[in-house]
Order: sequence, then C-alpha cells, then structure tokens
Amino acid sequence: MTASFLSAMEATVVSTAMPTVISSLGGIDRYSWVFSAYILTSTVTLPLWGRFSDQFGRRRLILLAIAVFLAGSTAAGLAQSIEWLIAARAFQGLGAGGLMPLGMAVIGDLYTPTQRARMQAVFSSVWGIASLVGPLAGGLLTDHLSWRWVFFVNLPVGFLAGLLIWVALFDRARHQRPVIDWIGAGTLTAGASLLLLAMTELGSHGLGDRLLGPALLIAAIVAILWFVRTEARASSPLVPLGLLAMPTIRWPLISAGLAGMAMFGAISFIPMFVQGVLGTSATGAGMALSPFIFAWVASSVLAGRLIATVPVRRLCLGGFSLVVAGFLFLLQVGPTTPRALLLADMTVMGAGMGLSMLSLLIVIQTVSPRELLGLSTSLNIFFRSLGGAIGVALLGALLTAGLRRDLAGSGIAFEDANALLDPALRQTMTPGELASMGEALASGLHALFVGACVISIVALLAAFKLPAQNLQELEAAHPRAA
Repeated sequence: MTASFLSAMEATVVSTAMPTVISSLGGIDRYSWVFSAYILTSTVTLPLWGRFSDQFGRRRLILLAIAVFLAGSTAAGLAQSIEWLIAARAFQGLGAGGLMPLGMAVIGDLYTPTQRARMQAVFSSVWGIASLVGPLAGGLLTDHLSWRWVFFVNLPVGFLAGLLIWVALFDRARHQRPVIDWIGAGTLTAGASLLLLAMTELGSHGLGDRLLGPALLIAAIVAILWFVRTEARASSPLVPLGLLAMPTIRWPLISAGLAGMAMFGAISFIPMFVQGVLGTSATGAGMALSPFIFAWVASSVLAGRLIATVPVRRLCLGGFSLVVAGFLFLLQVGPTTPRALLLADMTVMGAGMGLSMLSLLIVIQTVSPRELLGLSTSLNIFFRSLGGAIGVALLGALLTAGLRRDLAGSGIAFEDANALLDPALRQTMTPGELASMGEALASGLHALFVGACVISIVALLAAFKLPAQNLQELEAAHPRAA
C-alpha cells in the first residue's frame, strides 16, 4: 500500500505544480508531454512487470520498480529544461508501471480469495486518500518550497516502502530458471506504444487533418499482429494466448477495457464542462471529480464484502447500470443545470465503477492459474488504462468535430473557444460571443456524452458474459488458482 501510494500521489500532485513548472522551465507547447510521457511508459510496461514478477518473484521486481520510480523522481526534481523533465517523467513512468499491479499481486499471494476481496477494497482507498491529499500537497509544496519538491517528496515515502518490503516480504523458492520472451516483450511494447501515440494524435487532430495518426494506427496493428503470432509460437510466451482464451479471463478484460473507454474518456472532460459551460473556477472544476473518486472507494469496500455471496455478474450488471444511468443524465445537462445535480451524478457513476472494477479484478485473480497471477492482475489494469486512452481520443475527436462545426456556423474562430477556460480572456469577450461559444461547447460535449453512453451500454451488455457464480463458487471451480 505504501508503494502504491507513490503512484497514486503522482497522478494528482504534479498537475497542481505544472503552471509554475512551465513558468520556470518554459516550453508551454510541450506541456501535455510532461503527462503523456509518464502515462505512455507506465501503461505499456504493465504486462511486463506482471509477467516478470511471476518468473522472478514479486520482491525483487517491486523493489526494482520503486528504485526506478525514485530515480525518475530525482531526475525530474533536478530538471533544468522541459526536455529534461519529459525524459525524467518517462523514466519515472517505467517504475510506476510496476507499483500498482505488483502491489495487487502481492495481496493475491498473501490472502485467500475471500480475504483478498476485502483487502483489495482497502487497497483501493489509497487512491481516495491521494485524490484528497495530492492537490493540496502539490499546492503547498509549490507555494512554500519549490515545484521541485513535488518530485523530491517521493523519496522518503519510497525509501520507507522499500525498507518495509525488504524486511518483511519474501518469495517462495523457485527451482526453474526463467525463460524471457524478449520478442514478445518488444512487440507488445511497440504495439501498445504506437497505439497510445496514434490515439493521442487522432484525438488532437482527427482523422482528416494529418496523416501521422492513421500511419501510427496502422503500425500499431502490424506490431500487435506480430505479437500475437510470436506468442502462438513461443515456448514460454510473455502472454500465454490460452489465458486470454479462458472466458472467465477474456470477458472481464473486455469489460474493463470498455468501462475504461467510457468512463475515463468522459470524466477527462467533466472539468471542461464545469468550467466552460457552467462558468465556475478552475478549482471548482477540479473538485467536480471528488464525489466520483470517493464513491468509487466506498462502493469498492461494499463490493469486497458482497462478492463472497452475490454473483459476480449481478454485481457488475448493477455497477454498469449505474454508469449508464449517469451518462443518460449527462445527456440532459446544460448551462442551467445546477452544480449539485452534476455532483450527485458523479457520485452515482463513481459508485457504479467501484462495484464493477473491483469485482472484475477479483474474478481475474480467483480464476487465474497461480503461476500467472501477476500477469493477470497487470492485464486488468492494462486493458482499463488502454481503454481510457482510446476513449479520450475517440470522444475528444467527437468534441472537436462538433465544436468546430458549431463555431464556424457562428463565425467564431475555433481557437477563440479557449476564452471559456480562462477567466481573464472571458472578460475580453462580448456576452453574445460567450453565449455562442458556451452553446457550441455544450453541444460538442453532448456529442461526447452520447458516444460515452453508447460505449457504457456495450460494457453493460458484455457484463452478461461474466460468471454467474459468487466468489466462493469460483474458488471451488478453479483449484489451480488456490
């Protein structure tokens, strides 16, 4: 939990300091890459950390992940240019890719499935705490010390986590020498990286504006097909295709990917709606997601207790139904929607995600062969993260297309819409221009929410393929996972 707190804090604390970082280092045109580099490396390495921990043991791998993360944090804190900071964040992401899945895999090692469900729920509370503490800590460190301490503060927490793991965690003895599937690791990393880059490019510029996005997408498909061919022939594959052929593994992964597409694709734009359409401050826009996170944590704790006796399918159907209901409400929102109703809707959607996501993780850990527990756990997070990246790109493209169309009809340049998100620029616009831009943004976000609603309905339909047994019945039916 201490190690996972590192990656959870990093997801919330850095964004608070970034305006100050840019004023110090410059490079506003590369602003997004400070985040994108970290997300890219942390996502594509998820399956590698999980599989290698199955082969080499959790202890040495999680210690290595902490060491890489802390080295990246130190380099980021010492950055003298925006390029240096981006490179350091990419290296930091390499370590972050191992912190969360390996922590969850350790819980899978230490506890029985019934105990595991409750402990994973407690584990998820780390993200709730980080979402509350992170922005506040980032602001205080930046204002009273330096933005560099946003990265240096990781060092004492990381050393504590490493010390606890070094002293208290020991792996089972391994008598076989691991065989590393280097070709599989390379092709999977290349395919996932190219896919994430393609989604980023397509989300920013759309299909018709530039050729780079489609070219990256084609290259990603080629690399993924090469990976599948490699794994089918490998004697010790990185990702055994037989694992993905198991319905009790395949459908939870598909559900996690679809849920990531709908939910993370949509909530990335909720602050934009709150600030640009409802006209609140940046702080108020950021706080709009707090009910979502807290409801996620609370419902995860509830799911951890219910899953022992309630069928997995029923829990996920209930959770995804709440998500669909939340998106249906978002289709009705507009400039006159009370902010309290939006916060209530975020609570409903967060509760739905908490019920579903924890249930999917527990199913995968319960039915996965013991020797592939680390890989199965990391694949769950990998599919969810990859789905989120694809969702942000696809839904962002819907928003951009609608916004361009509506602004062109009003005779307003597309770039002028930035004024909606900047209080100073809002003062320079006439009431008529603000109203037109607000209506265009609301219309574009409506198209985005329609797309997310459709994806969430598909996720709900996919949940009908999930196991109809509860946790105790699944445990009895899969003795290899014991």
